[in-house]
Amino acid sequence: MNAVLTDRELLHELQEVAEQEVNRHLSMAKEWHPHDYIPWDDGQNFAMLGGLDWDPEQSKLSETAKAAMITNLLTEDNLPSYHREIAEHFSRDGAWGTWVGRWTAEEAKHSIVMRDYLVVTRGVDPVALENARMSHMVQGFDPGPSSMLDSVSYVTFQELATRVSHRNTGKACGDPIADRMLARVAADENLHMMFYRNIVAGALEIAPDQAIASIHKVLTNFQMPGAGMDNFRRNAVLIAKGGIYDLRQHIEDVVEPVLRKWNLMERTDFSSVGEKYREEIAVYLEDLADKASKFEEARDRALAREARRSEKAAS
Repeated sequence: MNAVLTDRELLHELQEVAEQEVNRHLSMAKEWHPHDYIPWDDGQNFAMLGGLDWDPEQSKLSETAKAAMITNLLTEDNLPSYHREIAEHFSRDGAWGTWVGRWTAEEAKHSIVMRDYLVVTRGVDPVALENARMSHMVQGFDPGPSSMLDSVSYVTFQELATRVSHRNTGKACGDPIADRMLARVAADENLHMMFYRNIVAGALEIAPDQAIASIHKVLTNFQMPGAGMDNFRRNAVLIAKGGIYDLRQHIEDVVEPVLRKWNLMERTDFSSVGEKYREEIAVYLEDLADKASKFEEARDRALAREARRSEKAAS
């Protein structure tokens, strides 16, 4: 295996890449304001101020859209945990410190705009949403022991997965305002993914075995950061059944594009240790594809049963 660099050594070696990526991000990021994406005319007071408290009939969202919006928002809410994770692995100095601050500020917009939308449109129960936020944030996000490369490898896949989920959630809401709002959020997430993806690309050039070890670790243990939240499994099933985010999308829209960008399967600079990790990643992806096919078959059968029940009920 190539020489193993410490986190401090990696930060030094990748400083130039970080500077380039920060400058690229700042040149591409578009200024936007959460208040511009909220239909404020739809709002009304709740009972404490003489209005009406939330009732399920007020929501225009499907159960799938509700599950996706809640899961995505609570994930964004846990930003302090993610900030801590990134800040601990990066530096406060130079481009690294600039990125941590900028990324954190941009991510905060996402929870602001999504919560405002849900509260103003009464898309979900605001009391249950706040209780879930409190519970999830108190629990926090703990990835376990991790290195700088583990962290940036994870966030590369996670940011792209979040982009896909937000974009498809917007479409599932059946509301052009929600669609436009989440398209804006998804565009941010894509730029964030590019920063982390290109940092890992730089690491593959200077420490290929070390980088692929982190990629292997992250891929084969991947979970979305909201996995610990209440009702996550139920909501994840609804989200997958609804075509918002499932295993096939995880493979084809997230994992494979990133691996291609890194040229991971064609590189010639791995030692025997790195080659072993690459072989295991290939096997893992084949297994994941098999699981995706089985899930799709089961989903199709379930949807067919539901369609038959609906036809019987209508006749």
